Amino acid sequence: MKRRVRSGTHLMCSLEVHTITRKPMSWHDNLEEPADARFLNLIHHTAQGPKKKYPETQTENQEVGWDLEPLVNPERHDRRLNHFRVCSDITLYKAKTWGLGDDRHK
Repeated sequence: MKRRVRSGTHLMCSLEVHTITRKPMSWHDNLEEPADARFLNLIHHTAQGPKKKYPETQTENQEVGWDLEPLVNPERHDRRLNHFRVCSDITLYKAKTWGLGDDRHK
């Protein structure tokens, strides 16, 4: 299909124009076509995550989350790595005064 295309102030004659999208109500575009195995494999390959596609990182941004194993063994009883909320007499007293609405002790 040849059309005249206007580009800025010039008229470009006899430029080939190819339609990419199909028309949903056209009978010749809705004919069943055989499945292309190479194309389907390409689509499935691109839909995979980067860890399944590549053995190593491809960009520097991928290096951040590539290895999911922690560098340090997360031990729950090690107080240097885990800061749990500890209740003492002072913290319980302050929680009660805030719960009562006493604004003097802020």
